[in-house]
Amino acid sequence: MSMQSIKLWDLPTRLFHWLLVAAMVALFVSGQVGGNAIEWHGRIGIFVVGLIVFRLVWGFVGSTYARFGYFFPRPSAIGAYLKGQWHGLGHNPLGALSVFALLGLVGLQAMLGLFANDDIAFRGPLYNLIDSDLSGRLTGLHHLLANLLMLLVLLHVGAVLFYTHVKKDNLLRPMLTGRKEVEQGRGESARGGGPLALVLALALAALSVWAALGSWIPAPPPPPAAVETPAW
Repeated sequence: MSMQSIKLWDLPTRLFHWLLVAAMVALFVSGQVGGNAIEWHGRIGIFVVGLIVFRLVWGFVGSTYARFGYFFPRPSAIGAYLKGQWHGLGHNPLGALSVFALLGLVGLQAMLGLFANDDIAFRGPLYNLIDSDLSGRLTGLHHLLANLLMLLVLLHVGAVLFYTHVKKDNLLRPMLTGRKEVEQGRGESARGGGPLALVLALALAALSVWAALGSWIPAPPPPPAAVETPAW
């Protein structure tokens, strides 16, 4: 059967993917170590905010297979996939469910971390926007959802390994090279996602990082000066 090589994943999508992988590993390690590493945990979390916003924007203005509209897991597509009748490219419908779940949960975790505290020295950059009781509840939820996120990550990795070694469909190579070998006439190379789209996505990601840093929040007023009590 004649095969052809097509452009599947554009460079911004691939960079996002591997930067997020590196960030997730660093977040897990720093979260487990604790102590001074929590400061780095917070910095990496802010970086993840920018990554997620970039991917959300890129999901609308990026190239063909990176767009959410292309791989949104519609019930009809899921049904066709389960019956073995789905022959698309990029994320399959079940993989798309995993992608949306991971993006949503990672984004939620990053947002919760902006308001969190460790009851010692660390406070998220947006901590002053809420009261301490709400920060405590959000911190608890942040810790709780970390376990669910780890489970989703392990399932995602397991699915990639299953496709690579059992179904003989290497999902990692296209995410490294950007290209995939497919049957002749099955699909065409990705289009779109040009320089203007990239500038827009990067600009909004940078804006989200600036917002997450909390530098725009007015400094709290200084405490009132102590009143000296007369000696008599």
